[in-house]
Amino acid sequence: MSTVTDPGITRDEAMNLLKTHLKNEKLISHCVASEAIMRALAVRFGEDPEMWGLAGLLHDLDYEMVNEDPARHGEEGARILEEKGVSPLIADVIRKHNAEGLGLERSTVFEHALTCAETITGMIVAVTLVYPDKKIASVKPKSVTKRMKTPHFARAVSRERIMECEKTGIPLNEFVALSLEAMSGIAKELGL
Repeated sequence: MSTVTDPGITRDEAMNLLKTHLKNEKLISHCVASEAIMRALAVRFGEDPEMWGLAGLLHDLDYEMVNEDPARHGEEGARILEEKGVSPLIADVIRKHNAEGLGLERSTVFEHALTCAETITGMIVAVTLVYPDKKIASVKPKSVTKRMKTPHFARAVSRERIMECEKTGIPLNEFVALSLEAMSGIAKELGL
């Protein structure tokens, strides 16, 4: 279990910062969904839910600013957070969620967790939207894992990045169930 560290930013401040830098409501919802999963993962690992949640919430802070440029995405967000006095742990894990684009490597449970958490949100939303009622509460973990095996379904969602859950020690089925439960808890906020 880790020690609790001051994140250097409150949740309200983080949300305001996010909304200052992101205008796309779907992208903001993605960040909020990532936050929920990261908080659940923190509890699962005995880590600080505030630190992990804020990393999930702020991970795409720079997305619109860098025009999705993989050579800058994550780096600019980390820089903004460092300038604001946000914990270096949060800034670094955000930088490494796009390790491939920046020529870095992920090595910690926190880094792998953010990568798989933020990626599975897209798969869960895609599966939810093919359900007749378009409600996340209707989605079963097995539906998500089954759809992951279909290459043309939600093809932009990296299965490899989702599978990084196994690098944290959580099997895919358990990770999908945890993620669905976390996102179901904020379904109204997500409009699902």
